[in-house]
Amino acid sequence: MRIVSFGDIHMALDAIDQLASALRQADLVIVSGDLTNFGGREDAAQVVAAVEQCTRQLLAVSGNLDQREVMDLLCERGISLHGEARHVGDLGIFGCGGSNFTPFRTPTEFSEEELGALLERGYRQVSNARHVLMVCHTPPVNTATDRIFNGQHVGSPTVRAFIEEHQPEVCITGHIHESAGVDRIGRTTVVNAGLLREGGYIVVSLGANGLSAALKHL
Repeated sequence: MRIVSFGDIHMALDAIDQLASALRQADLVIVSGDLTNFGGREDAAQVVAAVEQCTRQLLAVSGNLDQREVMDLLCERGISLHGEARHVGDLGIFGCGGSNFTPFRTPTEFSEEELGALLERGYRQVSNARHVLMVCHTPPVNTATDRIFNGQHVGSPTVRAFIEEHQPEVCITGHIHESAGVDRIGRTTVVNAGLLREGGYIVVSLGANGLSAALKHL
């Protein structure tokens, strides 16, 4: 199985077009949040439609810069991973959208307690899966995936603690545009593709040795 994931789209429909070839080669595409720039259902629907033109199967979470109604849209379309999960063969996929609290009071933010509850709710549905993939717009704190320009780590302590306890094979994240990168927490590979306009995307492969993830660039 080949999964392609990206996020922090912010209405960059042209960047989705540039990624079309990679998307068409994937068995599943996962959008990891921030489809819009403070947009609602109509903007998010444009992004979903652009991605669906290039893939057979799509799953997604919204980000902190998406209005909360975007979560409803993704649920109605049957593609939401926010506090939810999906089984694809031996693979269990679960997720959480939005972000931890920021100084900017963006539209979709959650307390650390809420993030933990959402992750636990999704994980319970796939905890017995042979392979587990986590999708969380907010990165775990103190990794190569959560540093802002001044070097400060602004990720979530709760997300990190969850990964340390449950050890999904791969965690796809985003949110911090300038922190595209790969890190590890125990057995978990954590990957942030960064801003889509800058060409970053993630390829997750499921083979005989389990899940592997790699950061790619257009």
